[in-house]
Amino acid sequence: MIEVNNLTKEYRNDSVATKVLDRISFNIQEGEFVAIMGPSGSGKSTLMHIMGFLDSPSLGVYKFREQGIDDLSDDELARLRNKQMGFVFQTFNLLSRTTVLDNVKLPLTYAGFSRQKEEEMARIALEAVGLSHRLDFFPNQLSGGEQQRVAIARAIVNHPVVIFADEPTGNLDSKSGQQIMEILQKLNDQGHTIILVTHEKYTSEMAKRVIYLKDGKIVSDEKVGHRRFARDGLMK
Repeated sequence: MIEVNNLTKEYRNDSVATKVLDRISFNIQEGEFVAIMGPSGSGKSTLMHIMGFLDSPSLGVYKFREQGIDDLSDDELARLRNKQMGFVFQTFNLLSRTTVLDNVKLPLTYAGFSRQKEEEMARIALEAVGLSHRLDFFPNQLSGGEQQRVAIARAIVNHPVVIFADEPTGNLDSKSGQQIMEILQKLNDQGHTIILVTHEKYTSEMAKRVIYLKDGKIVSDEKVGHRRFARDGLMK
């Protein structure tokens, strides 16, 4: 589903070039749960942004479902991102003056559904993360864990094939983080491809495969030998 070949990303400031990703290559199959791990500054969030069409590479090839990012216009990238990708961020990125239900409906705005269908889809997504009782609440009335569950509901409302989660437990206590990881594991069991960015070893071990980055290069790419399951309460 995802092909990355000799991908390089540089940022330039005047005549100074800073290389964030350095000729990395890997493939991700549909249905995988992959953690991209590494210390701060290793390039993992930049890589996720490129894979999610939120940024573009300086060199190399990135293909999503056999389509190269260079072959698509900005409008085509936006449509593909909206229909086939869901995003969960560390800071939740919810609209503070918008209800939980309306926050989840946001990705459906340009999808051409009726209002009734939009509401039905949003309610189903919120039910999937256990928040059917919070539809009319505002984000500041929710705990951090509940806000992140709203963000996950928003990410899955369009039935994407892949969910990108960038440090989704980073701002949460261990119990809330465990609940978020359990939801992501269940979504993967249901067929969603999950790509998780994290710097935490125990969180990465809840995935099925770990790609480890350091200084913009892949240091290792291995299956998880002894996988943790959030439902068992194994988060430290």
